[in-house]
Order: sequence, then C-alpha cells, then structure tokens
Amino acid sequence: MLTTDFVTGSPSWLDLGSPDVDAAVRFYGAVFGWTFESAGPEAGGYGFFRKEDKTLAGIGPLTEEGASSAWTVYFQTPDAEATAKLVEQAGGTVRVPASDVFDSGRMAAFTDPGGAEFAVWQPSAVKGFELASEPNALCWVELQSGDATAALAFYRSIFGWRAQEMEMPGMKYTVLSTADGDQQDASFGGITPQPTRDAGSVWAAYLAAEDSDATVAKVLENGGSILMPATDVPEIGRIAWFADPFGAWFAILQPLAPQ
Repeated sequence: MLTTDFVTGSPSWLDLGSPDVDAAVRFYGAVFGWTFESAGPEAGGYGFFRKEDKTLAGIGPLTEEGASSAWTVYFQTPDAEATAKLVEQAGGTVRVPASDVFDSGRMAAFTDPGGAEFAVWQPSAVKGFELASEPNALCWVELQSGDATAALAFYRSIFGWRAQEMEMPGMKYTVLSTADGDQQDASFGGITPQPTRDAGSVWAAYLAAEDSDATVAKVLENGGSILMPATDVPEIGRIAWFADPFGAWFAILQPLAPQ
C-alpha cells in the first residue's frame, strides 16, 4: 500500500510540468478539489497542490527544452548522486543531475532504458507528499513498459524492489514492493505491458477516486480527454485514464469496497 512512511525506492513525490500553470491549476482544482499554494517568488512559478492543508504534489512550468506536459513520479533515495551513478551503470540516462532544491532536499531526473522518465527525491526539510491512498490523492504508480522483464531488472538494480506476478485478464501483471518489510504491505505499484502508447514506456500516476464515473464527467466538463473509459478490473476496482487539457496523462482508481 502506498503510504507516507517513505523508505528507499518508495514513491515520495509527484509533480506536473505544464505550459500553462494557471490553467492546469484550474483544471485539477475543478476535477479533484485541489487548491494551489505558491512556493514563493524564488521558485520560478513552482507551487503545490494541496487538500485539507496537506501537500499532495507539485506543479511548475516546463523547464527542459522540448519537454511535453507530463506528471513525474519521484522515488525516495538516501543519496541522489549515488542513484544517478547506478542509473548510468544500468543503461539509463541522467536528464537532470542531482541538485539542491533550496533547503527542501535534492532531486535528480532520469530516463530508463525503455524511455520512461522518472526522478528521485533525497529529503531534507520536505520529506515528500503528505497524503496518500485517500480520495483524490496518489494511491498507485504503474510502469507501462514495452519490455517488463528488462524494466524490472533495471529498477531492481537501482532500488532493490521486490516483485510478484499476478494474473490479470489477458496478461501478467507485476506487483512492485520496496525492499523491506512485509511484501504485500510494502507494495506501491506495478509493471504492465504497454497497452496503448506507441511512444515507449511511461510511468503513470493513479489518483484514488470515490466515484470514477463522476470523475470522468468532471474531466470532460473541464477540457480533459479520455484515454480509457472507466473500466472494472476484477478484484481491484474501477479505473480510467485521461489526458489533461495540455496532454499530461494520469489515471484514477476507485478501489473495491472492503468485503
């Protein structure tokens, strides 16, 4: 289960790069009820999505040349520089070298060998997001990969993740867990064969939904588009995939009610 008890390799931050921060804030506010708080005049337009006085994620203008609007998943690391070396040794690319983010922590951004972009967070004053696995907060991350076996080997060499295969309709799904603790309790995401995109592998952020069909309607009402309509997944819940008005891809999961 994805939580805020961060350990090495667990998702600990999430942010959105957008060509129009104000419009993106309005979209996500209308869909999820999030509010926005600026990180200050020195932050170059970066700020935070918040709910109930807790930080859920970040948002800022696009900073990399040629970048498209996208959500980025950050994984916890005790040493961003050391992680960058491991990424290079395993065949990945360092897009943004490790650097300080004021007194909040250190970050670095990478591309894995399959083309999926991700980042790491080495915490200092900011430990990570403050709410997880609750309605309208991050609840799961998923790598959609053209080569799930190679992707698992890559990330295991970086973070030491454990994996367990489960049968899904028409495919095998790999459930990911951090290296320590009970494997089921430490699960936070998965790897699945690439189903819809031709552009290569991609990390997806799933936000918990109380009513997936109502969220679909809000996305459409506010200028987003549907990549996959709300669909029931046996023993998991109801999911849907979207693009926001600027093309950033995200997903929702309405978990099954406890029996």
